[in-house]
Amino acid sequence: MNEVIKKRQPIYLDNHATTPTDPRVVEAMLPYFTEKFGNPHSGSHYYGWEAAEAVEVARAQVAAAIGAAPEEIYFTSGATEANNLALKGVTRFYRDKKNHIITCVSEHPCILDSALDLESEGTDFTYLTVGSDGLIDINDLKAAITEDTLLVSIMTVQNEIGTIQPMAEIGALCHEHKVYLHTDAAQALGKIPLDVKAMNIDLMSLTGHKAYGPMGCGALYVTNKPKARLKPLFSGGGQEKGIRPGTLPAPLCVGLGKACELAQAEVVQESEVLRGMRDGLLSALTDALSGLHINGGMDARVAGNLNISVENVNAESLMAALPDLAFSTGSACSSASAVSSYVLNAIGLPGELAESSLRIGLGRFTTAEEVDYAAMRLIEEINNIRENRQVLSGDAAE
Repeated sequence: MNEVIKKRQPIYLDNHATTPTDPRVVEAMLPYFTEKFGNPHSGSHYYGWEAAEAVEVARAQVAAAIGAAPEEIYFTSGATEANNLALKGVTRFYRDKKNHIITCVSEHPCILDSALDLESEGTDFTYLTVGSDGLIDINDLKAAITEDTLLVSIMTVQNEIGTIQPMAEIGALCHEHKVYLHTDAAQALGKIPLDVKAMNIDLMSLTGHKAYGPMGCGALYVTNKPKARLKPLFSGGGQEKGIRPGTLPAPLCVGLGKACELAQAEVVQESEVLRGMRDGLLSALTDALSGLHINGGMDARVAGNLNISVENVNAESLMAALPDLAFSTGSACSSASAVSSYVLNAIGLPGELAESSLRIGLGRFTTAEEVDYAAMRLIEEINNIRENRQVLSGDAAE
């Protein structure tokens, strides 16, 4: 019997929702839970110095992974907090000078919800649309920028369809008009090379658990040249230069740093492997199935992402028929909603196809055998659902 079939747990194909923590990351973190347990803000004894040193090493690792300076990195609880801090912090600091923000209809919910909060405070927003490939039109961005525009926020890699926005071009346009550029790069870390200077990015949000690091720890990059200023979301003890007060979780910071170090070292090779497996899976499905649609463009797309819709197959029914595979039907961050994915609606996908969408996320620990097995099972159950649907339609006609 196939070794994969023997496994009790389903094959994990949802690496955009979260990734397993890399054992090398766990190994780096473990001493800081037990032996090196000091508070990194305790500056009067060895235990605090030891933890503080580890946090600063981690800060340098995060910075190196994105081409930043260590002093430009602020630890947060994750990308959601970093996104809130970037949008609200910058807007509230500069509101008396400029009060217009540009973002995109396919951003993560925490960006769109932050925009609603800021709109209720009187900030003006422009929401750019995307094409069928999931990308914004640079000319639309150029037309939207006014003398009152303070900030543009565009995510580097879309979390559902995996499309990669042309950040360097977006950033060059922003800087030409003296506008700050923020990007949610939670889905980009470890999937594409990142360089905030080359990409003209002023603020970047990161999280550990999308890149084989720990849940509960992320970072916000804030440029020093020219310096971007923020109002903090919280009040507290002044940690992180007062930008993000609160005791830093040294073990999680260490884990994020190690995850960033691995991402920087392995991104190119890992992407090649994932692209080969992803394209092999797509080829197997398209060869065996009719009525299969790829959602978003394939040219500018991260290697491990595949988002497809299958005609005449409800995604929820397919998931129920495949307990041996773990994948999603859309954004894991908004999966409690019964409505179709707003991202798929934004790229022009009809409601029926949006409801038949599957998001498959391959990752560092996905094997070729698992991908082959997943292709076989998807083809098998899609055909079964279609056959049963035809039988039911025939009975109804009689």
